[in-house]
Amino acid sequence: MKNILFLLVLAISAGLNIFLYQRFTAASQAQKVAEQHFADCQQVTFQLQNQLSTEESKASTAGAKKP
Repeated sequence: MKNILFLLVLAISAGLNIFLYQRFTAASQAQKVAEQHFADCQQVTFQLQNQLSTEESKASTAGAKKP
């Protein structure tokens, strides 16, 4: 009876380890995707800020030339 109980506990712990490893792997992959999205958003924000500053400088230059 002790051997059967030991094997059952061993099987449950092995199953739990496999489950947790799969969850960890999925979370790690999701983190990589989230970091890539964050980097993409930072790049787009930087590009939009550059575009806005260029348009603002053009508008101020055009406004300064008109008396």
